[in-house]
Amino acid sequence: MQIDVSALKSIFNPKLRPLIGVDISSTSIKMVELVDAGKGQPRVERYAIESLPKDAMLDGNVASLEVVAESLRRCWERLGTSTRYIAMALPTSAVITKKITLPANLREEEMEVQVESEANQYIPFALEEVNLDFQVIGSAPSNPDDVEVLLAASRKEKVEDFVAAAEVAQLKPVIMDVEAYATQAAYELVIKQLPGEGAHQIVALVDVGASAMKVTIMKDDQQIYLREQAFGGSQLTEKIMQAYGMGQDEAETLKRSGTPPDNYEAEILHPFIENLAQEVARAMQFFFTSTPYNEVNHIILAGGSALVPGVAELVGQRTNVNTVLANPFAGMAISPRIRAKQLAADAPSLMVACGLALRKFDQ
Repeated sequence: MQIDVSALKSIFNPKLRPLIGVDISSTSIKMVELVDAGKGQPRVERYAIESLPKDAMLDGNVASLEVVAESLRRCWERLGTSTRYIAMALPTSAVITKKITLPANLREEEMEVQVESEANQYIPFALEEVNLDFQVIGSAPSNPDDVEVLLAASRKEKVEDFVAAAEVAQLKPVIMDVEAYATQAAYELVIKQLPGEGAHQIVALVDVGASAMKVTIMKDDQQIYLREQAFGGSQLTEKIMQAYGMGQDEAETLKRSGTPPDNYEAEILHPFIENLAQEVARAMQFFFTSTPYNEVNHIILAGGSALVPGVAELVGQRTNVNTVLANPFAGMAISPRIRAKQLAADAPSLMVACGLALRKFDQ
């Protein structure tokens, strides 16, 4: 299937309205639509979550284009919008990023040539095989006559697979971002809710997905530590499926809000939460032993597994660190069509989709 990616806007510069943020994970599709409530303040207009059949996505790759496209179409219909423009994100592992320094007085065409030349050194593929983009971050700290430029590159086939699935679902992808940057945009909203807006404090963002737990530790907008551990919510899903003979969708529903069998909490849920809390505590210990730091002030839990009841309380107890669930929507106005309590409950799993939807407000 030939995909025209020429219409795909720059990774970094959408200038587009309206827009839906679309997060495709290994187990579900999440969509968030934000609108301008006035003075550039976002309002949550709509959101939707649609489960993905097992193995439709594998290791961040589109394994079954038709299945992913059908789930995208169903999620969009559930959203109930007329907007078809979407922002998507590639898995962070699928994108090579590099900061480079260039003279500040270059014209854009000259900068493009320089970026391509630099990219040849860092990208282990022929340039014709990749989508390449860059953004000027600001003045270089070492020399005011230079600028720091962030370079991002991904294999064209990765981008084309995501675009193809969206187009089959009759959606129009206009932004291709990176999951880590989308999460960072949503994280900046969450950190404002901490005491002193988190200034001069060490904050661990723990994203527990289906198969991996990503720990990003920040201090004043600077990432000081990153670690990924093989632990995720799919372990709980599989235990439920085995114990009760359920399918994946039923197990996912039970995890979030279903009426559990009598032995569920004691025999299945509590051991999983205990394991999750121990994994977070382990991650903190790895951080202390491999860096000069010896404390973490706050833990923010995100990802689908953060939705399991009781997780934040137990993580707080096991780590002795103030632990909160990520809610990037806490300071936003909410459309009357959305149940605020349900949005707050789903919010930890909507970080990437929210960060992508925020691209609508980029200057």
